Parts: sequence; C-alpha cells; structure tokens
Amino acid sequence: MAKATSSPPLSTADAAGRWSAALAWLDGRFGKRADRHVRARVVVQAIFAVTCLVLGVQFARWVRAAQAGALPLPDRPAGVEAFLPISGLMGLLDWFYQGSLNVIHPAATVLVLIAIALALLLRKSFCSWICPIGFLSDWLGKLGRMAFGRNFKPWKWLDIPLRGLKYLLMAFFVVSILTMGREALTEFLTSPYNKVADVKMGLFFTQMSTVGLSVMAVLVIGSVFIQGLWCRYLCPYGALLGLFSWASPSRIRRDPATCVDCGLCDKACPSRLPVATKLRIISADCTGCMDCVASCPVKGALEMRVGRRTVTPVTYAAAVLALFLASYVGARAAGAWDSGVSDREYVERIQNIKSSEYGHPGMQND
Repeated sequence: MAKATSSPPLSTADAAGRWSAALAWLDGRFGKRADRHVRARVVVQAIFAVTCLVLGVQFARWVRAAQAGALPLPDRPAGVEAFLPISGLMGLLDWFYQGSLNVIHPAATVLVLIAIALALLLRKSFCSWICPIGFLSDWLGKLGRMAFGRNFKPWKWLDIPLRGLKYLLMAFFVVSILTMGREALTEFLTSPYNKVADVKMGLFFTQMSTVGLSVMAVLVIGSVFIQGLWCRYLCPYGALLGLFSWASPSRIRRDPATCVDCGLCDKACPSRLPVATKLRIISADCTGCMDCVASCPVKGALEMRVGRRTVTPVTYAAAVLALFLASYVGARAAGAWDSGVSDREYVERIQNIKSSEYGHPGMQND
C-alpha cells in the first residue's frame, strides 16, 4: 500500500504571496468598459445579501414557533430590525429625550446610527456596499443592460422632479417624527403595534396583497429598464444618508492632467453624476460605489480619497466592514442589541396579531 503523502506547510513567503494575490483580485475590476465594478464591492454586497437571507430564514422559523406557542422560542435574529428604519429613527430621538435606549427595537436604532456614521465618514456606502436593496437594484439594472444593451433615462425635465420625491418622503417622515412630542413618541414605541412591527413587516412580504404585489412588480420591472429606480427616486432613507454624506471627508477626485476625457466614468456612474467634468464629486447622490474609478482606463485619473489620502477599493471595503462590525460587536457587548420583549409576551401578541389592537396607532380612531 502506498504511503499517504502530506502537503508541506506553507512558508511565510508563500502565505504572503497568496494573501497579496487575494488582495489584488479583490482590488481588481470586472465587466465591460463602461460597466465595470470593483470586485471588493460585489463581494461585500454578496456577503450582506446572504446574511439577510439567513436572517430571514431564522426569523421565519422564530415566527412559526411563536405562532405555535412553542416556548422557549429559538433565538430571534435582531438583525431583521434593519428593515424598520422608521422605528429606528424614532428610537434615536427617544434616546435623546430619555437618555437611555428604548428596549423594544434597539437594533433598529443601532443600525440607523451605523448607517449615519458610515455616511459621515464614507459617503452613502451603506447604500452601495451593504443595503440588499441596492445590491438587487444593481443586478436588475445589469440585467436590463444585458437584455437591451442599455438602461433608459427619463427626460431631464421629468428626472429632476422625480428625484425630489425621495426628499419629500424623507421630509414627511422626519418632520412627523420631530413634531410628535416626547410623550407621543414614547407611547408609539411602547405600543402593541411597534412591539410586533418586525412581524407585521415580515407578514407584509409573505402574505402580500394584490396591491402590494402590483407595486413590487412595477418597481422590479422598472428597475430593469431604469437603473436604480427605487434608490434614485423613492428611497427616503437614502435621501437622509445623502444629506449626512455632505460632511464626509471621502470624495471621488479627478486629475485633469491625466484624464483623457473618454467619458466612461459618466456612463458607469449609477447616479448619473457628471464625473468627467468635475474635479471632485460632492453630490449627495454619490454612494461611493467606485464604479467610475473601476471604469477609468488611466491609472490615477480618478481616485477615491479620504481627506488627502488615496484609498484602494480593498481599503475602502475594509473600512466599511470594520466600522459596521465594530459597531455591531459594541452594541451586543453593551446590551443594546436584543429586544427586551419576553418570549411569552411575543407569543401572546403574535397569536393575536390580526386583532385591531395591532393596527397602526396613526390609523386608529380615538
């Protein structure tokens, strides 16, 4: 019988070489000339998209156990509260009022804070590197380009007012929250509706009405034809983060001395910004996706800079992940992540969730 042979251990030089090759691969780009992306961003997006799918499966299992009254319940994945940004914003203001974090949906508030922190430091990187809706939107737009050779653009006279819709929606939610008053805000956060808002959100998608399905179909199909339909025209969360991103030290900068005026950056930009004619991009619509940098054929003509320092896509990705993970770990360590609602209370409320008690407080008659 032949002896089994084992592979020799990697030398330090070999390990360093493989690590350098992996970083170079992540720092690389793929796609055709005006449709290139940095691999690092797609990898990070995919990681968060898969994480959302896993959280969704865990959450569905938890809801089924609660509906069956099977105590003790499996662990509830608090990360699903990322889909409760309004509750998170309310929790943030309530935190300011009360001096302590509300225990109903603390993860929602923490995740809103993380998104704002990312916007302040790394532009709207939450939208282009983390948000699963942004990930889906990117690939729906790519599907449209594969099918039709291009994405379509509304006329400029229509595009400008449509872009204002997301700011109107943002203003509606922010003003509504700010004018609620301290007592009304606390009352909403502790209401039966808010305690099961995550479950109602899940049921909206799993038991979608005809109207809901129709709206969803319009958004999905529309995103194939128009790049970033939801993000560009309707997302109030992205609009809010865009305002914070104005204070960010991160900027796309163009060097006119080396720029060859090919215009590929303009074609690649999903936000349709005039990158080719600007020295730096400060628009609230810039998400820091680096697609313009990936499409540029001249090294150094377009760069992402944080302050005066040029950063590579891998460095930018590492910064996004580090800030997100450090905030998440810190929140868990501080006990500011898991809901304070008990399993028994969740069971009682979820089993009666279709009663009028769980209607939206703003929709109920006095």
